Amino acid sequence: MPHCWPEDTDFALWELDVIDRECPACGRMMHVCDHRYRRFFTLGGPVQLVCKLDRCPDPRCPGHAATKSPEIEATLALPGWAIGWDVFCWVGHRRFARHWSIPQIRTELLDSYAITLSENAIAGYTRRYQAMLAARQQDPEALRRHYHGVDRLILSIDGLQPEKGHETLYVVRELTGKRVWFAEPLISASAAEVRRLIAQARRWADGLGKSVAMWVSDKQDAFVTGIAAEFPGVPHRYCANHFLRDLAKPVLEADSHAKVRMRAKVRGLRGIEQSVLKRRRDAAPQGPGAPSPPVAEATAPDVGGDVVLGYCAAVRGILNDDQGGPLHPPGLRMAEALGEVRASLARNLAAKRGGPPRRS
Repeated sequence: MPHCWPEDTDFALWELDVIDRECPACGRMMHVCDHRYRRFFTLGGPVQLVCKLDRCPDPRCPGHAATKSPEIEATLALPGWAIGWDVFCWVGHRRFARHWSIPQIRTELLDSYAITLSENAIAGYTRRYQAMLAARQQDPEALRRHYHGVDRLILSIDGLQPEKGHETLYVVRELTGKRVWFAEPLISASAAEVRRLIAQARRWADGLGKSVAMWVSDKQDAFVTGIAAEFPGVPHRYCANHFLRDLAKPVLEADSHAKVRMRAKVRGLRGIEQSVLKRRRDAAPQGPGAPSPPVAEATAPDVGGDVVLGYCAAVRGILNDDQGGPLHPPGLRMAEALGEVRASLARNLAAKRGGPPRRS
C-alpha cells in the first residue's frame, strides 16, 4: 500500500540521470523518453526522486521498447520502499543490535526524524533486514575473507527448542571464527534429517578449502552417526556445558529439594508486612473530621517499619531467585543469602540491647 503523504510535506528534490546512455542493442545514444516520480523518507528528511528514463530512439532497434532507469536509484532506495537505505539500516540496527521493540522504534522515528511509519510497515522492513543479513552471513566470498587466516575448523551442532511443542531449531556453528553457519527447523530429528545438515556443513567446509579438526555436540545418537558418516576420522567431542549439566543433575536435584525445605521454613512474610501496614493505617487520621496528630508525630518517619519491610523484600527476593547453574547452585546461594540476613538481624538486635551479638 503506498504511503499517504500530507499535502504540506516539504520534499527535497533529487534528479537522477542514466549514466551509461549507449543502447545495449545497437550502440546508439539513448534519449530521455519519460520521468518516474517517487517519494521516500531519509534520516535527513523526505525526498522526491525524479528518475529520467532513457530508451533507444530507433524504432527498428530491438531495445526500443525497453526503458532504462538511472543506475544509482537502487543505491538510494529499493523499488516500492517508502524509506531510504539509511532509514532501513537504522531500523535494523535498533531492532537486532539494540533489541528495541517495534513500538519503541516507531516512536523514536516520529520524535527524532518526523518519519511516520505504521508498526506493520516497520515489522515488514525488519523481516527484510533479517533476510538480507542472513544472506550476507552465508555469502561464499564473505566467508572466504572471514576464514582467510584460519587453518582448521571446529564445528558444533545443537538443537534449540523455543517452546514445548514447537519445532526444534538445529544450529551449526563454527567455533574458531565464532560464526553461525546456518540453522534449520526440523519437525523430526531423525538420523536422515540430521545427517542432511551435517552433509551441508561438509559442503561448506569443502567450499572454503578448510579441514575440520573437531566436532562438538551433546552426543545425541543422530549427531554421532551423522558425523561419523560424513566426517570419518574427525574427532567428536562432548560439549563441556552439556557434560557438566548432565554430571550435575544429582547435585541440582538435591539442591532443589533443599530450596523447597528452606522455603517451607521461611514463612509469614506477608503477615509481617500486613501488620506493619496496618499499624501505619491505624496511626493515620481517619476521616475528614479526625483530629490531626501533633507535628512531631506527623512528620516523624516510621523507621522501624521501613526496616522491617526492607528485610521482607530482601528475603522474598532471595526465595524467588532461581538463577545459577551447575557451578553456582541456586539452593546453595539461597542458604548463604538467608544466613547473611540472619546475621544482619542478630547485629541489629545486639545493637538495640547494647551487647555483642548472640551466637546461635
